[in-house]
Amino acid sequence: MPHTVKDKKKLLTRVRRIKGQAEALERALEQEVDCSAILQQIAAVRGAVNGLMMEVIEGHLREHLGPEAVDPAQRGKDLEQVTSVLRSYLK
Repeated sequence: MPHTVKDKKKLLTRVRRIKGQAEALERALEQEVDCSAILQQIAAVRGAVNGLMMEVIEGHLREHLGPEAVDPAQRGKDLEQVTSVLRSYLK
């Protein structure tokens, strides 16, 4: 069973929190709130997204690259996938 299915409830909770933070950011912008508060909200959203990304990456690494990973060829493909995603994410 994929880790995103096993951890579905926890991941969805994180996504809903991010959604709430993004909506709060939108409201703050609409209400022309002070820019320092806007920056703080942006930092909170970014931190939440980074936390979600870390949670999913960690599960993926443990499942696909850990000691119980399938064959070495598949492990290599999975490693390339993760590397590609990380490069894209960190741009």
